[in-house]
Amino acid sequence: MPTLATTVDGLKLPNPFVIGSGPPGTNLNVISKAFKEGWGAVIAKTVSLDASKVINVTPRYGKLHSSDGKEVIGWENIELISDRPFKLWEDEFKKCKDMHPKGILIASIMEEYEKGRWVELVERSQACGVDAFELNFSCPHGLPERKMGAAMGQDPDILEEVCSWVKGATKIPFWAKMTPNITHIEDPSRAALRGGADGIAAINTIRSVIGVNLETLRPEPSVEGYTTPGGYSSRAVKPIALRMVMEVAKLIQSEFPGRSLSAIGGVESGNDAAEFILLGGDTVQVCTGVMKFGYEHVKPMCDELLAFMDKHKFETLADFKGKALPYFTTHADLVKRQTERKAAQKAAAAAAAAPAKKMVQADGEWTGDDFVKQSNDLAR
Repeated sequence: MPTLATTVDGLKLPNPFVIGSGPPGTNLNVISKAFKEGWGAVIAKTVSLDASKVINVTPRYGKLHSSDGKEVIGWENIELISDRPFKLWEDEFKKCKDMHPKGILIASIMEEYEKGRWVELVERSQACGVDAFELNFSCPHGLPERKMGAAMGQDPDILEEVCSWVKGATKIPFWAKMTPNITHIEDPSRAALRGGADGIAAINTIRSVIGVNLETLRPEPSVEGYTTPGGYSSRAVKPIALRMVMEVAKLIQSEFPGRSLSAIGGVESGNDAAEFILLGGDTVQVCTGVMKFGYEHVKPMCDELLAFMDKHKFETLADFKGKALPYFTTHADLVKRQTERKAAQKAAAAAAAAPAKKMVQADGEWTGDDFVKQSNDLAR
């Protein structure tokens, strides 16, 4: 019987499905709900020391629907990190660990480019009993205006330095969450791992504009008639996420073996999770999927992933982690492989069409003119 239980960076998870940082982990009530429903781990909404600087607006979400209007395939948000005082989060981190001592609670943290603030945030959060950290270097809207979030994640030198600060201050594992709003995700990932990150989480949302209202002629979501580019998520980003997860996984495999990878981007089913694990993910994060289907959605996702494993005779997640990675190559190599295959097929067809050798079966069949050829045909 296959099992979904896994251990990542020393953290024992009952399954690989992790609540991604965002609205589904925005306070103790919803985090507790997630644990009760059976999620493998929960990453709380990103916190910082001074929540007074965080001011959200409404509306702050925009949706992209399928052509028939029945399904949400894309979701944009211009929501910021937590606007709740950090002291309140300290109390709730402690209460959460008291209520769910075996639940893996991960604190998502973000600060300005100042060592003392990062160290204080790490030390105070760690004292509350959280099990791990996720460093948010990837929020694409609002926070970069303060040189936070993606503004840090797009600068490998700063990213490596901040990771080294956290490494020196923490006694628990931490992941660095990557922005997809960059040409080569391997560069910031490599910097974070050099700085001491135990793993990479990828990807965060893609900077986007969800649409323009053709009645008002204004972009959406409209706040007093104006908007700002936000973070795009949901099913539509999955192909981009798969590509970037593959690139990070190959980097880890070649340069940082043993480091972990938490895959993010459009996961809404057990089969989605299987694809990301086949590309090297240790865990898969779900955020927008929870907003669309609810906390109970973890159950059908677990069932579908188990069915996939049973079908392919996999007993553990490790049995198929990264199994698809060897099949990525260059376009030139694809051309070479296809040319060789066609040549082999052509040669096989020619051999099959060639007349079979007519060998001498009886003494009366020997001829003087063809004596040497007939002799050679009879030889092995």
